[in-house]
Amino acid sequence: LMIRRPPRSTPKPSSAASDVYKRQLYSNGRISQMGQTERILSVDSKNAISEALNQSISELVVTTMMAQNFHWNVTGMAFGPLHELFQKIYEDHFEAQDELAERIKAIGGHANGMLSKMVSESKVLESDGKISDKEMIKLLADAETTVASTLSGVAAIAEKSGDLLTQDLAITRGQVHEKFAWLLNSHIR
Repeated sequence: LMIRRPPRSTPKPSSAASDVYKRQLYSNGRISQMGQTERILSVDSKNAISEALNQSISELVVTTMMAQNFHWNVTGMAFGPLHELFQKIYEDHFEAQDELAERIKAIGGHANGMLSKMVSESKVLESDGKISDKEMIKLLADAETTVASTLSGVAAIAEKSGDLLTQDLAITRGQVHEKFAWLLNSHIR
């Protein structure tokens, strides 16, 4: 005996919904995916948001590598918990890089994939990892705060441009980085 679900119906906007709203949310009778915003943003807005997101990715790439470097090189009494925390951070950040880059592409921008450009444009500086565990924590917490601040700027630019999806992404990611900064700082306070 096979039980079949009834087909899902696609919600239709009410007759009171504006034509702009309909164009933004509906494409061929289905709710459209991330590409909806590309059609409603001006070229200047797309460029400003893409530039801000690329800046975030640059800082995130350097912070990711910093966390992985510290994961490899941490020593001391807190080795175990820090080793795990640093791994959690770099794994999270690696996925976030892709999420931010995909958002750039969804709005019609170009995601910078050149490592040398990312490192040179990042406000987060690299570390060789030849430092104490407390210095690692401090540097990584500062990097997390920098990334959160940059993402806050992305959210403001996106809001001004009417790109609520990018704004939401930037706010959500910024909260993740603030939490990592708090977790790290809790080890040294």
